[in-house]
Amino acid sequence: MRLCLDCVPFLVRSAGVKAYLFQLHIHLRRTAGTHFVESFPWLDDVRTFHHEGSVISPLATTARIAFLYFINIPGNHILDKVCRDADVFHASNQVRNPPRKALLTTTIHDMTAWSHPEMHTAATVLADQRFAANIIKPARGIITPSESSRKDAIERLGLNPDRVRAIHHGISEAYFESPDPERARKHFKLDKPYILFVSTIEPRKNLPRLLDAYEGLPASVREEYDLVIAGPRGWSSENTMLRLSLAGQSVRYLGYVPEEYLPSLTAGASVFAYPSLYEGFGFPIAQAMATGTPVITSNVSSLPEVAAGAALLVDPLSTTELRDALQRVLTSTSLADQLATKGRERAKHFSWDRCARETWNFFENL
Repeated sequence: MRLCLDCVPFLVRSAGVKAYLFQLHIHLRRTAGTHFVESFPWLDDVRTFHHEGSVISPLATTARIAFLYFINIPGNHILDKVCRDADVFHASNQVRNPPRKALLTTTIHDMTAWSHPEMHTAATVLADQRFAANIIKPARGIITPSESSRKDAIERLGLNPDRVRAIHHGISEAYFESPDPERARKHFKLDKPYILFVSTIEPRKNLPRLLDAYEGLPASVREEYDLVIAGPRGWSSENTMLRLSLAGQSVRYLGYVPEEYLPSLTAGASVFAYPSLYEGFGFPIAQAMATGTPVITSNVSSLPEVAAGAALLVDPLSTTELRDALQRVLTSTSLADQLATKGRERAKHFSWDRCARETWNFFENL
């Protein structure tokens, strides 16, 4: 079998999707052998990545983006020739005219454009609708990162359940390898114990309620623990960014944190708080569990499935529940230790080797 893996997201700003593709790109090659896997458009030699921009040079990126515009011209089937030897073409949401000879597959990362359209720009909702029409509907096989997102996709898009398979993502080994918290503390000058939140700053991530919950903690707790926010600005974040700038010394906004510092930053937290309103998988909580950091997260979408009893679950719309959960973990060593132990055990399931093996078997079965 010959697989062509569409890695166009390597060329743009992206968080979870790029992390998924980067790891899948590496581990599918280990699983199947390099002879059988190629990465479109000519991205086979990618060895590293960052979320904020392309993984290759500006000139090489421009050439590939121009080619993407060309192949997306309605009625243009140049990919039939480019991918003529592929048995399976696994498409991203950037390609509109996939090759017609290869079996078409794709990954649906989440269904928020349908479940929470108000939390996206109109352009993003339109792009996802086009993705559904051009790729998802004609695809022979579809992967989702959780059973929760699988059910959402089937119900909202009317998909045949036999075409859709849930395969959990993996976690980078760096989170399991006892990362040194002092590295992040020194780099970011974190002098006090801290609560950690990691995500792009956008409405779906529900950061304002976390800020409310933190402000509602007893003064003695806030004096002992800072709230550390890590992540780049996203869309519709102006009010939240203004609030962060006025929050005072106990709320630290670090901005975008390079991948190399995230394991140690996560490992150093007293608790990881992630009250997202919807996740197709939820990389941050799985990564936090792998480092042995106690996790508080939402009781909605895929998050209870990923946590599987190893995190404290709250209603993300309830500031009171979130505040009380923070106080419980921060003031109870036994509860924090229990969550840390359960989290490490649960995180062992999230292996990229397993993810790649299950994904390759999925392609072969098609």
